[in-house]
Amino acid sequence: MLPALSRPGHRRAVTAAAALVVVLGLLLWWLMPFGGRSPAGKIDFSTGVRTGVYQRYGELLQQALAGDLPDVHVNLRTSQGSQQNLQRLADGISDFTIATADSVDKFRKDANPGADRLRGCARLYDDYVQLVVPQDSAVRSVADLRGKRVAVGQEGSGVRLLASRLLPAAGLDPHKDINSVSAGIDTMPDLLRNKEIDAFFWSGGLPTTAVLKLSESYPIRLVPLADLVSALHKADGSTGYYRAATMPADAYPKAQRGVPVPTIAVANLLVTTDRTDAALTEGFTRTVINSRDRIGREVHAAQLVDLRTAIYTDPLPLHDGARDYYRSVKP
Repeated sequence: MLPALSRPGHRRAVTAAAALVVVLGLLLWWLMPFGGRSPAGKIDFSTGVRTGVYQRYGELLQQALAGDLPDVHVNLRTSQGSQQNLQRLADGISDFTIATADSVDKFRKDANPGADRLRGCARLYDDYVQLVVPQDSAVRSVADLRGKRVAVGQEGSGVRLLASRLLPAAGLDPHKDINSVSAGIDTMPDLLRNKEIDAFFWSGGLPTTAVLKLSESYPIRLVPLADLVSALHKADGSTGYYRAATMPADAYPKAQRGVPVPTIAVANLLVTTDRTDAALTEGFTRTVINSRDRIGREVHAAQLVDLRTAIYTDPLPLHDGARDYYRSVKP
């Protein structure tokens, strides 16, 4: 028989056992996703035009969320783009959205109602600004658009904001020096093909399906834009949001013919508000990061989502739930 424990020994054994129970309990709590809470309910995700990158990204993310957060129903709501997306969040119509960093910056600087409630979840991928013209066009720079019919995006889109800044940076008045056409990427390609416009601006991930399909059926060319970065910075002070970038030669092979195009890039952010539940935001952010490769097989820009840079959501502070996620995966 084993010898009986003395009273002090018995107390030490009980204390050690209790401590072990506490440690195991904490470990189990840590391993349980969302601290044991299972997000549930309905959320609204504002995307973009039906043929744009935001919408396709949203569709694929919706599928991934159905597996990761089975009790959360995600409704996708198409939109005209970044500016309308942010307005929907501020108005409480939508819970999550994607918007370009320059659009977020403008929305905050304009002191729109609800702008102070916006929060960042993740920096996603960069949009590349694209000025598309027919292959035989005489337009070689933005300044050459004088007197032309130019599609500048829909009201409420990030493209419209960019066009309103790029044209003055090139010395053009958007209201006097060009014939502006309000159109989105869902109609721009047909308008160009049918010679109803002479050029169009687009800002999106590479490659944008609508531009790619146009390039495969109609001869187009991409106009270099990188020379306007300095002028953009001087005009609105958004140094942190516009940067010179190079469109890879294989983004639109038939349009570029093996030649890279110097252009301008701006980051996309996954955005929510401080009204959104922390556990839900943590789970949403987790799925965004973990589904990168799966979504990236169809939306190539999503391959650039990176855990190391996702945390940088300037000009927005991180949502508490997103911060919880990044802390949980920090080495």
